[in-house]
Parts: sequence; structure tokens; C-alpha cells
Amino acid sequence: ARVGLMHIGVFILLLLSGERNFGVRLNKPYSVRVPMDIPVFTGTHADLLIVVFHKIITSGHQRLQPLFDCLLTIVVNVSPYLKSLSMVAANKLLHLLEAFSTTWFLFSAAQNHHLVFFLLEVFNNIIQYQFDGNSNLVYAIIRKRSVFHQLANLPTDPPTIHKALQRRRRAPEPLSRTGSQEGASMEGSHPAAPAEPGTLKTSLVATPGIDKLTEKSQVSEDGTLRSLEPEPQQGSADGGSASGETGQVWREQRRLSSASTSGQWSPTSEWVLSWKSKLPLQTIMRLLQVLVPQVEKICIDKGLTDESEILRFLQHGTLVGLLPVPHPILIRKYQANSGTAMWFRTYMWGVIYLRNVDPPVWYDTNVKLFEIQRV
Repeated sequence: ARVGLMHIGVFILLLLSGERNFGVRLNKPYSVRVPMDIPVFTGTHADLLIVVFHKIITSGHQRLQPLFDCLLTIVVNVSPYLKSLSMVAANKLLHLLEAFSTTWFLFSAAQNHHLVFFLLEVFNNIIQYQFDGNSNLVYAIIRKRSVFHQLANLPTDPPTIHKALQRRRRAPEPLSRTGSQEGASMEGSHPAAPAEPGTLKTSLVATPGIDKLTEKSQVSEDGTLRSLEPEPQQGSADGGSASGETGQVWREQRRLSSASTSGQWSPTSEWVLSWKSKLPLQTIMRLLQVLVPQVEKICIDKGLTDESEILRFLQHGTLVGLLPVPHPILIRKYQANSGTAMWFRTYMWGVIYLRNVDPPVWYDTNVKLFEIQRV
């Protein structure tokens, strides 16, 4: 029942995130403390959103995995308006990128690289539109710069792909993490516990993909949204915006992904190359190219070991004229569709049914909503 409520909550946030005012108002300080198992932080409602989403992804129920795309889409939609992320929230975003960009995770499923595209788009939006107030995020990016370099140099040869998948089979969980600050594993991938004997086994219809849940709109200079035409099947990788290319990448990976002799999907070099070339790394790499030598020089010249001094330097830094031309802000607005209509319908009737089994009002009636399987 709570999994269904989580879905509804995420759908509501996805709907709200398509509105500029929602993103702007997330900058209000978060002062109300509600009992939640999340790290203590001082910051805004945007920080709360990111910290909670990180918790859902890394420690949630396996049946919440279909929501990962939705959760990151919400963050993408609000990211151009986030004025000052806390260090806690910044580190959570970098941890997600670190986890999702490991080779064995990227090569484990045909859709996993979408998560990396979303996170890179978040970083690009904040760097391009809210650089001045986000020294915490810039510092976190500099500290974790090796993750971006590894993505830029992602191997595409068949032997390395095969070796990465072998590591996946040896890992205790699908998102096993070693050497991460966030703990030994990404617990969100633990399989769901089997139902107790004699209990009702219920399930919801599959959640539609994010490309079915949303439509792209471009924010104009006056803040209004303009719906974008569907993208052509073929396009160039000439450094266009990450948002515009993501849909094309998704279509290409469907075309290029191959099936093994057992009928299961398996990654190919051509498939990896099809989306690796479109990773929107230009802005971040330029930031690192400019700021890393400056930070290193300051640390050497002044013998700095205190990160507060480095943060103070970054707060007064500027990248005006040094970054690529800002890309248009693209928002993925929720759109009604048959898939979500089916989901809401089955969830609603499931709640009605399960709330009325004692007394058994459905017994000996002609009402046939769905089948209940006892295990």
C-alpha cells in the first residue's frame, strides 16, 4: 500500500516540477523538522528534496526502482532555479552519479545510462544558470572530478564490457559499492522479501516510462513554456543540449541493443558508442579545466587544508565568458496518458477492494475487478 502512495507522491511532484514557481520556491529555508531517517542539514526545501530522493534511491524498496527516472526528472526540472545547495545535498548528487556511472551498472541494463544523462543535466543547469550561489556543488564536483574523467573515457571494447558484467555477477547486490562514502552498498536494489504464506499477493501494473509520462517544453526568456515538436529519428552529436539529445539516445539504444542467444539483452560496443558520444560533459569539463589548477595553486601557495577557505575562494570566483553558450532550459512536463490512467485505476480499485475484505462484501457477487492470488 505504501509503495502505491509513494508512486502518487512522485507523480504529484513531477506535475509540480513543470512549473517555474515551484522550483523558485524550493529555495525557501527548510526549518520545520519532521521525523525522517535522513542526515541533519541546514538548507532549503531543495536540499530536503534531494536528500529524500537520494534516500529513496539508495535505501528504498525494490518496487520503487521504476520511479528512479521520475525522481531525477523532477530534480532536472527544478535545477535551473536552485540558488544554493547545501554541502549535504551536493554530496548526495555526486554519490548518485558515482554509483550510476560504474561500468558494470551502465552495462547491466539498456536503460541505466539514462540516469547518468539526467544527473549531468542537473549539474549543467546549475553551473550555467546558478553558478554564483552554488560553491558547495562546484567544490563537490572538483573533489569527485575523477568520476567525470572516467565517464569521458568510458571503455567501449567488447572484452572490457564483458569483464564489467563479470564483476556484476560477483557483486552481492546489483548496486554494490566499495570505497564509497555512503556505505557498503546501495540498498535500494535488495530484492523484495517474499510474502508470508497465506497472505494476499498484490501488484500494480507497470509504471510507464518517463518518455511516456512527460513532454518536453522549452523555457523562453519571459519565463513561459513552449512545447517542443517531437524529435527526428536521426540527429547530430554537435554539442547540442543534453535534454534534446536524451530522447534520441533512448531511441537509438533500442535499435542498437542486441539480444544474446538466450533471448536476454546484452550490451554491444556500437550501443555504448551510440550514447557515450552524446554525454553532455563539455560544460563540466570546462569548469574543471579552469578551476582545478586555481584551487590546487591556492592550496600549495597558502598551504591550505581547510575546505572552508577553498569554498570562500569558489564563492568569489566566476566563469563568465569561459563556459560554452548556455543551453536552453528544457522542462519535462507531466502529460496524461493511458499508462498512468491504467495505473491510477488499478491502484484505486485495489485500495477499495483491500479495505473491504472484512466483512467480505465482494463474496458471492458478480463484481470481477481483478484476480487475487494466495501464496
